[in-house]
Amino acid sequence: MLDLPDISADPARQENIARILVAAEKLFRHYGYSKTTVADIARDLGMSTANIYRFFASKGEIHQALCGRMLEQSYLMALNIRNQPISASDRLRAYAMGQYKMTLETMLDEQKVHEMVVIAIESAWHVIEKHIVRIQDLVAEIIAEGIAAGEFVEQDPVIAARCFASATVDLCHPQMVAQCLGKTYQAKPEDLIEFAIRALKK
Repeated sequence: MLDLPDISADPARQENIARILVAAEKLFRHYGYSKTTVADIARDLGMSTANIYRFFASKGEIHQALCGRMLEQSYLMALNIRNQPISASDRLRAYAMGQYKMTLETMLDEQKVHEMVVIAIESAWHVIEKHIVRIQDLVAEIIAEGIAAGEFVEQDPVIAARCFASATVDLCHPQMVAQCLGKTYQAKPEDLIEFAIRALKK
């Protein structure tokens, strides 16, 4: 498992890491991940390539850090929904639709960004696996509260959260979302979400 740089270190190091990530994201978005090199990032920042390697061991490690930052935005959105004073069903609806809209707007908005996301998913990085576990934990908490309120039937909330994630994966997996856009034979996001929520009530 690859350990990413500790961005909570001293302020000067943190500032350099932030600058590298900003420059890398700009170049990845403009030229594409595959066509951008560490030397390009260093040139954009006016520093040596060796200096970049003081903070990141490889271009892939820079990409992982950017991926983690993007996923953190997704998690914070889910956390905010989890804490809203509305029913469990409404929170699951808001969460699933919110993830779908974020995937459309953020991950599919530009072809170059989509390339970054696809490479990250295909690489099976632990930052993505960690994100999935954190999200499923939030969904399990919502389902547990729905069970306690009599909104959902008695069941294992952890297993239910995993099933809910599998049932709605087409709404948050960038490749699946891209392939399903415009396909008339695909279920609408709203219908898929309602189907998954109804399963929790039976």
